[in-house]
Amino acid sequence: MLTIKRYVRAQSLDEAYTLCQKRANVVLGGMLWLKTQNRTVDTAIDLSDLGLDAIEETPDAFRIGAMVTLRQLEQHPGLDALTCGALAESVRPIVGVQFRNLATLGGSLYGRFGFSDLLTLFLVLDAAVELHHGGTVPLADYAARPYERDILTHVVVPKQPGRVAYRAQRNIATDIPVLTCAVAVRPDGVNCAIGARPMKAQLYPGDASLLAGGITPRSADAFGESIAAQVPFGSNLRAGADYRRAVCPVLVRRALLACKEEA
Repeated sequence: MLTIKRYVRAQSLDEAYTLCQKRANVVLGGMLWLKTQNRTVDTAIDLSDLGLDAIEETPDAFRIGAMVTLRQLEQHPGLDALTCGALAESVRPIVGVQFRNLATLGGSLYGRFGFSDLLTLFLVLDAAVELHHGGTVPLADYAARPYERDILTHVVVPKQPGRVAYRAQRNIATDIPVLTCAVAVRPDGVNCAIGARPMKAQLYPGDASLLAGGITPRSADAFGESIAAQVPFGSNLRAGADYRRAVCPVLVRRALLACKEEA
């Protein structure tokens, strides 16, 4: 059971940052995974009054507040167009609409969960996170860091040409994924991220020369195998390492072919 001794609705980022420096304090985010824990929290820090629930569009990027919900992401027309529908595809299987109305982008990315659909997708979008104390950090670097007591305020997604696709394998609908895959095909190359290995998602380059003649079923198969050969897989209660290794090239192939269909 989660026990909270004190609840504070922060009125500034400085206040929230100061409070979160104490190990026994915690930022609530959407509070969906937090409430499943068996722990005692001295001070729960709510960021709801800090204006972090908006999606801003500039000529070059989308700047997404940490308190933006997964449902907002799912329904945003600009992000849908930028990601060729991949963003909606990545969040749609997450539990249900009620859950997605509460879960936040900041909570999802700060947690850097191994099973995170969003971490997998945002990696191939070349996203960066804005930290109140630590400044702007590429998401790929942030994902590799140890946890730190800072406030994630925004996620910045640059507008780039190309096509994006997302695929995941689940044992049953709405369950935590067994493996996740995101692919971005751009004029300067291909980004591929694999997550739920069951470790957290990472970018893998694959062998770009395999796609030099274009994306075909055959070249997509070969590229998928080159990705699977690079990725370390593990086992947990949902699937074994060998199963994930077998599924990986299939997901990469499907994502690449989806990108071709969107072209």
